[in-house]
Amino acid sequence: MTERIVQTIRTVPQIRGEIAALRCSGATVGFVATMGALHAGHRALIERAASEHEVVVVSIFVNPTQFNRADDLERYPRDEQRDVELAAAAGATICFAPSVEEIYPDGFATGVQVRGPLTETLEGEARGVGHFDGMATVVTILLNIVAPDVAYFGAKDAQQALVVRKIVGELRIPVEIVTAETVRDEDGLAFSSRNARLTTPAREQALEISAALQVAADAISDHSTPSPEAAIAVAVDHLREAGITPEYFAITDPTTLEPAQELSGTLLIACAATIDGVRLIDNLTICTDREAATANR
Repeated sequence: MTERIVQTIRTVPQIRGEIAALRCSGATVGFVATMGALHAGHRALIERAASEHEVVVVSIFVNPTQFNRADDLERYPRDEQRDVELAAAAGATICFAPSVEEIYPDGFATGVQVRGPLTETLEGEARGVGHFDGMATVVTILLNIVAPDVAYFGAKDAQQALVVRKIVGELRIPVEIVTAETVRDEDGLAFSSRNARLTTPAREQALEISAALQVAADAISDHSTPSPEAAIAVAVDHLREAGITPEYFAITDPTTLEPAQELSGTLLIACAATIDGVRLIDNLTICTDREAATANR
């Protein structure tokens, strides 16, 4: 990968001016929105963007409006210098690290809302639709500031990616949305910024989340369960045996998030659970026409 000079920019006028100047040379712009605490999943997104664009913007902004608990926001890991270094190593051109006041100036009173199953089920039901209101608003703001050609999101946050696609489509924002594969550690745990807060025993227990997803996927693939409800029950039993009570365990349509009515076609299997005070989410997508389940693409 060609070495890139990385700038850290904090204001909207400066980043718009810098991107406009770079576009004058014919450069295209890829964008990866993050809340910092970068990990291998973010690195993969940045590397893909860098392989496809001359300019790669990585935002580092812990968005307060999408946290439904003050203590969760307070404990969210922050290390900007490390994040900038990781982004640079992965091929970023610009790190946009604005203050809260830069994104939400005094008197800010505008919001973006998406309603329906995409925001009212799974994470929306567990955390409240305000979580997605905050996410939808900040993503819209960032897309309008950066105006990228392509924005990259990870499949681990499958619901978020679907909401972003809906926003972009319905608000006619001229950007392509790419959803990239979930990146997992060698032991199968999906990379997450929250993993840094897991103790060694908690991390071992957290592996049961991805294991339970696979239990459900295998039960569907080998036809040992007759219905979505039966497959869910088998997986929840697995979690409970591991000492985990999930916030939700669901089998849904992967594009609408409506609960699956039968075990056919492509299905999204999703789970959220809290392990030793750390809330984690994960999912798998399976095609029932195939013999084996595959990690979310």
